[in-house]
Amino acid sequence: MASEPPVTVEWPRYSSTALPTYRFLPGLTPHPRRDLLGHSFAEPEPRPCPRPFEHHQWSNSEDYLYAIDLYNFFYWWEAHEVFEGLWHACGRKTTAGNFFQALIQFAAAHLKRALGNEIAAHNLARSGLLRLQNSPVHYMGLDTVTVADDATLWMGNNSRPSVRIRLGSCGEGLSVSKAP
Repeated sequence: MASEPPVTVEWPRYSSTALPTYRFLPGLTPHPRRDLLGHSFAEPEPRPCPRPFEHHQWSNSEDYLYAIDLYNFFYWWEAHEVFEGLWHACGRKTTAGNFFQALIQFAAAHLKRALGNEIAAHNLARSGLLRLQNSPVHYMGLDTVTVADDATLWMGNNSRPSVRIRLGSCGEGLSVSKAP
């Protein structure tokens, strides 16, 4: 299993929602919703707004911003859950749905690597890359080409714990930074 990635206080937060008290690692930490000791025990699963998600309104979506925070701070299972709620809310066959499914697969790939399953991590990352290629270049605050390039580099270097996402303001100035 990969070592615990360092949490960098200087990394920007995009949402005001508090991060969970621990990150869920299947088989190693209590299940967030089913275990009495879970950080979200008895809380409902994330259910983002049911109206269609408009990509140009990404900066106003607390759910999306929180999912990016979860992803950036290594809460990959939790990020997957919120991204999946957004995926369902906007429709699986939409441009946004395709984009969210790519982010779901990247979060799952990071989780698999953290658990020591490199083959599953590579398979999920490859699937995410294929989906990201079908997304607009500048979408929901991300430069998808840069994300894809950095994810490809991450796949080739299993000593790197993650790829973090930096959102741009007004959909521009986008970058992705690799964790130390």
